[in-house]
Amino acid sequence: MSANLNLAMWMRMAPFLALLGVAAVTDILWRRIPNWLTVALMAAGLVRAAWLFGLQGLDHSALGLVVGGSLGFALFAMSALGGGDVKLLAAIGAWMGPKGVFLVFIVEAVVGLVIVLVQALAQGRVRTLFRNSALIAVNFAYASETGLGPVVESGRSMKSVSRPLPYAVPTLVATLLVLAYCT
Repeated sequence: MSANLNLAMWMRMAPFLALLGVAAVTDILWRRIPNWLTVALMAAGLVRAAWLFGLQGLDHSALGLVVGGSLGFALFAMSALGGGDVKLLAAIGAWMGPKGVFLVFIVEAVVGLVIVLVQALAQGRVRTLFRNSALIAVNFAYASETGLGPVVESGRSMKSVSRPLPYAVPTLVATLLVLAYCT
């Protein structure tokens, strides 16, 4: 696969990418993504789709918003994401549609994994990261019998790195990769 060099596509997505960059910076600095930012991104994605593609575009954008919000909410319910992260995924869905936000979600998981591994290596905590991840996975495997409580509690109590990853950073990187290689 080669990178997408379609200048028109990048220009159309520039406002979206700029605001995703703002979200990443605010997430790094303050560990939160402001509501005004995520709501503005959602609204702009819906309006853009309706303007460019009519009712069919609006439907596609709204479906992407729902898919993105649902993917994020599933992790929010397990205390793996914050509310701003859920809204950010919904906003990405409004701009990129259901397939695009799903791809961003998958690529973000890989990018986030790489960042956390590098962070754990730098802090000398790789063994802790693997041990904690294995315990969370075991709890998750038995969630049908024990419920999600043990998964959530083990996720909250086990810190593998000294500072948690701001979710908007790998999300921005994943969005750029999906736009470059999958559009």
